[in-house]
Amino acid sequence: MKDLYNKLAFTKVLDPVSLTDGGSMNAEIDLKGFNGALVVWHCGASATATSSNYWTCKIEHADDDGTGAAGSYTAVAAGDIVGATPASGVVFTMNDHATKDSQIYACGYVGGKRYIKVSLNETGTGPTMVQSAMVIKGFPLDSPAVV
Repeated sequence: MKDLYNKLAFTKVLDPVSLTDGGSMNAEIDLKGFNGALVVWHCGASATATSSNYWTCKIEHADDDGTGAAGSYTAVAAGDIVGATPASGVVFTMNDHATKDSQIYACGYVGGKRYIKVSLNETGTGPTMVQSAMVIKGFPLDSPAVV
């Protein structure tokens, strides 16, 4: 077996929590020192999700987080993501389809920007759902990876 422990770093995006009406959150992730990232979104069951009331996971990226040379986040394109096909940056949607809740969704970021922003947003009203999210950074420039 090979050592994976020293090759990864984990960044919390959202602790497990029940989000409801109008809920949303986002987190900026600095990928400095890493050449890869995996975005993981864990969804619980949602008995109230419908085709007009649903959750989305969106990824945006930027060269700067706005604190240095002013930069702005833009939606990731299909060439920036492995394992999903983004539409306006939305990589996953959890709606009323029975196979979509109680799942773990993951996609790889392969774009060339230093910062990514992961956003979870509720559209409509009513879909309460326990969820969590994290970014796993990999391919560190120096190993072991700093957690």
